[in-house]
Amino acid sequence: MRLNHRSFLSKWCYLIPALVLMLMFYIWPLVLCVYYSFTNLALTGSAAANFQFVGLKNFQTMLGDRGFVTSVTNTLMFLVGSLAGQQVLGFILAYFMRDSSISIRRGVGIIILAAWIMPELVASLCCYNLFTVGGTMNAILGFFGIDPVAWLFDHPMLSIVLSNVWRGTAFSMMVYQSAMDSISRDVEESAMLDGVTKLQNVLYIIIPQLKQTIWTNTLMNTLKTLGCFSMIYAMTGGGPGSSTQTLAIFTYLRAFKNNKLGYACACSLILMLLGAIISIFYIRSTRKDED
Repeated sequence: MRLNHRSFLSKWCYLIPALVLMLMFYIWPLVLCVYYSFTNLALTGSAAANFQFVGLKNFQTMLGDRGFVTSVTNTLMFLVGSLAGQQVLGFILAYFMRDSSISIRRGVGIIILAAWIMPELVASLCCYNLFTVGGTMNAILGFFGIDPVAWLFDHPMLSIVLSNVWRGTAFSMMVYQSAMDSISRDVEESAMLDGVTKLQNVLYIIIPQLKQTIWTNTLMNTLKTLGCFSMIYAMTGGGPGSSTQTLAIFTYLRAFKNNKLGYACACSLILMLLGAIISIFYIRSTRKDED
């Protein structure tokens, strides 16, 4: 079988623009990040222009950096709390909107989507005003006679987790709503006739049919949450102290506050590696479910 060179070249011509963009904005920056992570590159000073190769020194420094260990712990706490809230709340909203009228679905959908389509910085300022001492949350508590709470100082991690859940639930709701609409009602109706309760219907009929959707949605929310920066930085700046300093915030502070670009590149590689490990775990789990 002769290879049609003209056809082969024409196919690659269509791919060239995409390959160039990937090379410029993904592959080349990644190569530079890996290279700089093994150097003492700084933002200012002599190391900015004449940086040197230091091998694994940056990674060895991480092991003894208590701030790095704290940031990893905070990242995992923020990730677990956000995923649990977004997945559960998104599923519940999608389930109850399933049998609602079109007007209710549109109204609730617009309200929930408003948080998702809102720029992250604007959403962060809204959440800040919600949890500040003189904000809406304490106004609600005061209506019931409860003393005001300094949410951003006494419960900073809870505040940013709830804020991220509020903003990200809309995406999970849309994903689950779309998947539930494609489920046949015949099996559910037959089960209901046999005396199956609504809870059993959800646990043994709906959820098993949504396994692939759940894995995919979890992966998407995981990668999005790991890279969350603007909301946390706008609300708490990583504080008080380092109580909300996730790995993304830690990397930024080391790069632009401490001027350690090489060390920050090494930290960003750890963040990328964490996302890659979680992604591989999800993908393998999905394949096991398919088998």
